[in-house]
Amino acid sequence: MVKYTGINHLAMVTGDMDGTIRFWRDLLGMRLVAGLGHPGYRHYFFEISGHDMIAFFEWPDVEPLDEKDHGFPVKGKAAFDHISFEVESEDDLWELKDKFDAADIWCSEVVDHGFIHSIYAFDPNNIAIEFSAPVKDVDIRLTPVMADTEPSAEALKGIDPQPGIWPEVKEPTPESERAVYEGEGDTIRKAVQARKQKG
Repeated sequence: MVKYTGINHLAMVTGDMDGTIRFWRDLLGMRLVAGLGHPGYRHYFFEISGHDMIAFFEWPDVEPLDEKDHGFPVKGKAAFDHISFEVESEDDLWELKDKFDAADIWCSEVVDHGFIHSIYAFDPNNIAIEFSAPVKDVDIRLTPVMADTEPSAEALKGIDPQPGIWPEVKEPTPESERAVYEGEGDTIRKAVQARKQKG
């Protein structure tokens, strides 16, 4: 079975990379750990934790999203609502709320969701963001719960992956045929190596 280790990165879009950097790096304190680019193209990565990142493509003609409240239903096509970033403690949550207030950026009150306490805000691209602090002694990973009064048919089958739903892999790709195609890997590897050499 595949073992997941977290989110490598969430890929977002901005028309204003500098404004995005000022918000995510300077206000929220997420380090800008990688930048790819050439004229007409940028892709920058911000560190959320030891293995989680959020990344932004800069597309010159893109416009910010229309503001939509977190969790508020919309009509038509949709695939994204908001991102929740976990912080270590309630103190971290209040520190962020104070930063938003000092910067005169809208931020919700602290909301109790039972297993997390959360605040809600928007970045300069109107991406809906949430910050969540775990509630002490309530870990839904250790004690999963289904509090839906009318769970879906699939949810009623339980929390663990169900066998027999999808076909089994009969012929895994042999190691000799596993190819990794060229992206911008050399650009990053060379930049990392050069930085290491500088000390």
